[in-house]
Parts: sequence; C-alpha cells; structure tokens
Amino acid sequence: MAVEEINRGSTLLPGLRLGYDLFDTCSEPVVAMKPSLMFMAKAGGHDVAAYCDYTRYQPRVLAVIGPHSSELAFVTGKFFGFFLMPQVSYGASVDLLSNRETFPSFFRTVPSDRVQVTAVVELLQELQWSWVAALGSDDAYGRQGLRLFSSLASAQGICIAHEGLVPPHPPHVQPGAMLGLLSHVSRAGVQVVVLFSSAHAARTLFSYSIHCGLSPKVWVASEAWLTSDLVMTLPGMAQVGTVLGFLQRGTPMPAFASYVQTRLALAADPAFCASLDAEQPGLDEHVLGPRCPQCDHITLENLSASLLHPQTFAAYAAVYGIAQALHNTLLCTASGCPVREPVRPWQLLENMYNLSFRAHDQALRFDTSGNVDMHYDLKLWVWQDQTPELRTVGTFDGHLQLLSSQMWWHTPSNEKPVSQCSRRCKKGQVRRVKGFHSCCYDCVDCKAGSYLRNPEDLFCTPCDQDKWSPARSLHCFPRRPRFLAWEEPAVLLLLALLGLTLGLVLAALGLFVRHRDSPLVLASGGLRACFGLACLGLVCLSVLLFPGRPGRASCLAQQPLLHLPLTGCLSTLLLQAVEIFTESELPPSWAGQLRGHLQGPWAWLAMLFAMLVEVALCAWYLVAFPPEVVTDWQVLPTEALVHCRVRSWVSFGLVHATNVMLASLCFLGTFLVQTRPGCYNGARGLTFAMLAYFVTWISFVPLFANVHLAYQPAVQMGASLLCALGILVTFHLPRCYLLLWRPECNTPEFFLGGSPGGARGRDGRGDEEETQRKNE
Repeated sequence: MAVEEINRGSTLLPGLRLGYDLFDTCSEPVVAMKPSLMFMAKAGGHDVAAYCDYTRYQPRVLAVIGPHSSELAFVTGKFFGFFLMPQVSYGASVDLLSNRETFPSFFRTVPSDRVQVTAVVELLQELQWSWVAALGSDDAYGRQGLRLFSSLASAQGICIAHEGLVPPHPPHVQPGAMLGLLSHVSRAGVQVVVLFSSAHAARTLFSYSIHCGLSPKVWVASEAWLTSDLVMTLPGMAQVGTVLGFLQRGTPMPAFASYVQTRLALAADPAFCASLDAEQPGLDEHVLGPRCPQCDHITLENLSASLLHPQTFAAYAAVYGIAQALHNTLLCTASGCPVREPVRPWQLLENMYNLSFRAHDQALRFDTSGNVDMHYDLKLWVWQDQTPELRTVGTFDGHLQLLSSQMWWHTPSNEKPVSQCSRRCKKGQVRRVKGFHSCCYDCVDCKAGSYLRNPEDLFCTPCDQDKWSPARSLHCFPRRPRFLAWEEPAVLLLLALLGLTLGLVLAALGLFVRHRDSPLVLASGGLRACFGLACLGLVCLSVLLFPGRPGRASCLAQQPLLHLPLTGCLSTLLLQAVEIFTESELPPSWAGQLRGHLQGPWAWLAMLFAMLVEVALCAWYLVAFPPEVVTDWQVLPTEALVHCRVRSWVSFGLVHATNVMLASLCFLGTFLVQTRPGCYNGARGLTFAMLAYFVTWISFVPLFANVHLAYQPAVQMGASLLCALGILVTFHLPRCYLLLWRPECNTPEFFLGGSPGGARGRDGRGDEEETQRKNE
C-alpha cells in the first residue's frame, strides 16, 4: 500500500516508480538467507560477484525492509552491513542491533528494547514490586531482553528472585525442564513475573503453568507476545492472573483493511493472476522454490486480527523512510528528479543517517543508532468472554503515567498485589541484607547520634560532633551548649545555702568585732578569730565562680580562691588548738617557754607561713597543670558540655594538702585534751569543727568521682559551703550563742581560766594571776 501511494504521488519521487519483491522468511534463518542472497545479486542476474571494491557494484535492489524477527535480523543485518545495503526492520527490537560497528546499515521503525525495558523497570518501581522473577525465550530476542532487564532492574534496586529461559519451539521443550522452571518460580514466592519472550515460547510456558496449577500472578509481557493470538486463545489463560505490558503506540490506519480486501478480491480473479505470471514469469522459483499454493486462498477473515496490529504502521513507515532517503539522494524537487547515473546502496545509506521523514502525517526521524522515537501505551488484558480486550491503563513517553482507576487485578478484592521479599523499612531504618539478594533484609533502626541520609542507604550516617540526633532520625540537630546554669534548681538551692551560710558568717563576724575585748572573743583568739571568720566568708563567696558558662579566668581562679581563704581560717583554728594543747598537756616550764611564741606577731607569722605554702601549691598547680575550658561533645546525648577540665588530679589533690595538714594537726591537738571543770570546753568545739571538715571532704571524693561531669561543679560548691557551715556551726555559733543569750558566762573565770593564754598574752603576769585564782 505504501509503495502504491508513493508511486501515485508527486511529492517524494515524481516521475519515478518503486518496485519490490516480497518473500516469507518462515521465521527461519536459512530461509531468510535465500532472498537475501538474491537481493545482493548483480542487477539483471542471479549471482553475487566477488570484488575487492563494491563502490561501483549495482545489486538487484537498493534497500531491504524487514525482517520482523530480531533473531533473523542478527543474521541478515551483518550480511547487508558488509555490502552497506540499507535495511529497515519493522519489528526487530533487540538493543544490540543499535551497535553501529556491527550493524552499520541497520535501521528500524520500532523503538529499541531498551526503551521498553526502561518502561517495565519504571512500572515495577511505581507499583513497588521489588521481588520478581524474570523469564525469557531461549533465542536472541529473549536472551538479550533478559540480560538488558537484569542490568537495568538491578541498578534500580529491583531483585530478580529467579531467571530462566523457555525453549522457543515446542519440539525443543523438555517437560522436566519446564516443570523445574515453574517450580523455581513458585518457590521464589514472587507475585510478579516479567516474561520477555516470543509468542511461541510464551504459549509453551503458559501451557505448562496451567497444567501444573501455578498460582495466579502478575505477568509483565513483552511486546512480542502481548497481542499474540497464539497466547490469547490458549485455553485456561484467564486463570493465569493479570497480564499487562507495553505496546508501541502506532498510528491508526483504517484504510489498510479496505486495501487488503481489494487486493484479496483481485487475487481471487484468475485473469489477474495470469497477468502477473505473464509479467513476471517463474518469480525465480528455481532459486526460492515453488510458490505457496495456499497463499492464493487467503480470506479477509484469516487476516482480520492482524490488520490493526501496531506494527502495521511500522512497516508502512519503513517504506516511506526509504523513499525519503531516495528523494534526498536523487535531489528530487516538486517538478521531478534529475537524470543521473544509477544510485548505489551505499549512496542511499549516507542519506539515511539522521533522516527526518513523514509517514501518514506523522513526523519521524532516524537517530544516530538507526532508531525512531515512538511512545508506548501500557495495555492490560481485560477478559470479555473467551478473548481478552486490550485496555490502555498508562502511557510511557520517557516518563510513566498510570491510570490507576482503570487497573484491574486478579486478587479477590481487586487489591494491588504485593511482591516484596521484605517489607519496606520505616523512616530512620536501614536495610541489613541477608542472603544474596539486596531486597531480602532486616530493618534496623539508626541509633542515636546517627541518621538516615538517603532512603536507599545501607548504613546510617554518623552526625558531626557538634550535632546530635535521636534514634531513627532523618536529620541531625545542632547541640546546645550545656554548663551549670544559674537558673538550675540545684544551683538555686546552693545559692540559698550560700545566703544562709554567708549571713551567719557575717553575723558572727559582727558580734566578734563588737565584743572584741570580751573574755570570750579574747579566748577565741581575738583579732585572729575575726580574721578566720572573714576568711570563712571568702570561702562562701568563692563558690560563685562555679555557676555560669566557664571562662579561662574563672577556671584558673576557682581552686586558689577557695583554698587560700580556707587555709587562713584553718590556721587560726590550729593556733587556738596549740594554745589549748600547751596549757593542758605540757609541763608548766615548757608551757611558759612556748606561751610567748603563740601570742602577738609570731602567731600572725605562722598564719602567713601557712598561707604562703598554700600560695606556692596553687601557683604550681596553675603553672604546671592549668585547668582549661573544654567542650565535650560525647558526654551528653543532645548537648555540648562546656566545663573546666582538670589536667592533673595529683596536682588537684596537692592543693588540698596544706588544709588537710592544718586540720589534722588541729584535730590531734584537741582530740584527747582534758578541760578543767567549770571552764569552757574550747577543745570540743575545735574537734567537732575538724570532724565537719574531714567528713565533708572525704565524702566529696567518691561523690565527685561518680557524679556526672555536668554536676561536678555543683558538688564542689556544696562541699565548700558545707565545710564552711560545719566549721561555723561547731566552733563559732556556740560562742555567738553565749554572747547573745548567756552573757553571764562571758567572764574571765569561765573562758580565761580554761584558756589561760588569753590573759597571759596581754600582761605577762600569768603565774601570779593563776596563783591568785587558785587561792580564791
């Protein structure tokens, strides 16, 4: 029909007529090679001459259209490629035919299988079918299609549970092999099977699957068998499940049916057939064999199913592509084609590369690989009585578009089948693959501190150190800086304790200053006692360096400003303890010699010496192992801890050494001292004060070592305040009580008698006063 349209027209080849020979390949390579050799025979003869240079060779034909089969195209394509004979197939879709080195003269008016396979893979992705079986016919079409599908599907994360080949023709089928193939498909547990096969192989496979009772599945069909009567008319096909596949979107050609009907009517006329025999006697029967007598009795009913096949347009377009290339080669115009020497096939071939042409008002173009860009429709088999109807349920033009409302499934409730080896992981979970298939996996939560960057990742991505994430997270979040803040409940409680302790210290200091000449204050050390209370107040104030965001200055000042005032306080208490020990435990002659050294400037020098020792230890601590401000990203799950890091715990302990020594001497000097009856027991207050000191700091060590790093400053604050409060409550507050509510006890007899050094220290007449007091 296409040749007659071109010959009747005046656009493509005005003044020229196309002729053709038409042969049946019988789907056999050997049969296809007979006309192929005749096509390449020298014009006017039946032989193919051997030349070193075929540029001047004029074969019988200028171009070949067909064959339909990819397997035949592999054979004829290489043969015609050697002679650079243009060949345009209207059905061979194997992707390897696009290889220009192997098939330099091959073109086709159907898309490559790569386009169809890409559409199938996108369909599987869209319907979330990641666990499928892939079968193909054991021929070039099936093997190449199966290989291409496996490659593209694996790249998109689709797992093929089983691959198998189906014999293309019944004589080659072994029942055991077919049953084994179906058994593998059944055991794989797939609900979707991709069948890239010829129509004969597909019929064979379905015959066995219906016989052995394979459970219904979704069958994704290749174009070769989707519309085949061989498969559609197979008894029991309605029970195999859902069948869908992609079909090339051809241009409708309603005039073709009437054209065929007219040709068949002419063929039934003996006079017409006789005229053909007279015009072309023999039709080369001595080369190709006798004509098929049955072909003279074909009716329209025999061809009705094929008249609307999409590849009808593909064959029609192939003729127009050749005609357009010939038009360009001959430099034809609307008025005619210039007279020139005969066109050789290789000259025609040069004008076919990247050729644009029109067929039935549709614009087409051969790309560099010889393919045309044509779209696909997704067709679904919908059974009407005994034959399925092809329903369009989607399109593919580089991107898949589904018509979900038109879908029909074989499941009881018409629900979309699920074909997955493992369920889809939830957000924040990664796949831990088990076995050989990436689609079979366990879902594992991303732990805290990691996140899932991409849904297809197999491992969780750790967060940067300045970020955090909860379990099963898709993102990381910035860490907030964490330190001992002023508004925290623990800090507020400690500040309340600080206010109480500091208030009591200032009250006691005020009382001592006001009654500085009273026997009670003189017996407590006088101005030394006031100095000790002032140091105790500084100890309380030093805890204000611990809350808030740490800085370099605050980290360096914390320990010195805590321990130096504490050393001053403990040194005054030690002098008090030495006085009591001297008077109570030493012989009077020794006591008299030491008494002068424990009063006046010598006492202040002793206190200064103790503080200088502590200054030296603190200076060594700050120079050799200075504490530093660090940000710890690991210790807290969602925050960054900013704290003062102690670089040497040995040096940290030695800073306490002076105070421990002073407290130990003070405790030893008063623990076993016997106090005179009727006098104030100053030794007992000192003993309990040192016990408070030791209990506080001994408890501090395990508590500080085991508490969370974020709360270590609070522990140190609490220990400092409790130490100061313990000394204040056990030593100074009882004296304050006597000053306020027992003033009758504030007498020389009650205090100075029990602490004789108080009077002696003032006038040096201790022996006479003692004798006088004893007499009284």
